[in-house]
Amino acid sequence: MKRGIVIGGLILLTAPLAAQQGAPPPKANVQLEDPVQEARALELMERLRCIQCQGQSIHDSDAPIAGAMRHEVRVQIEAGRSDAEIESWLVQRYGEWISFVPPTHGSGLLLWIMPLLLLAAALLVARGRFRKEKK
Repeated sequence: MKRGIVIGGLILLTAPLAAQQGAPPPKANVQLEDPVQEARALELMERLRCIQCQGQSIHDSDAPIAGAMRHEVRVQIEAGRSDAEIESWLVQRYGEWISFVPPTHGSGLLLWIMPLLLLAAALLVARGRFRKEKK
């Protein structure tokens, strides 16, 4: 009976170890040898949002998915793909939401136009409010 309790206790104590994530992909946290390519990678990583952290770029995030995305960016830069191709591939895979720069078409167009529409509405309200009444 005691032996079963001890074994059960050991299993419970080691359970968190089994839940740990594996090591990040090889290029997640290792800079590229070419400084120009690494600069491109960092710039691209700053423009991509972590899908787990949501408010952080994949460059700033410690989430495992951000590490996988950093790895992909570096691998594709080494393979000679352009920034636009890499970003397009990631957007296809994870959706337009991952880009910190909203697209200028579709629903993203609304994000670009909305500030102008709100400013115009505010100016119309202010004009009506402060206009002198003519007698």
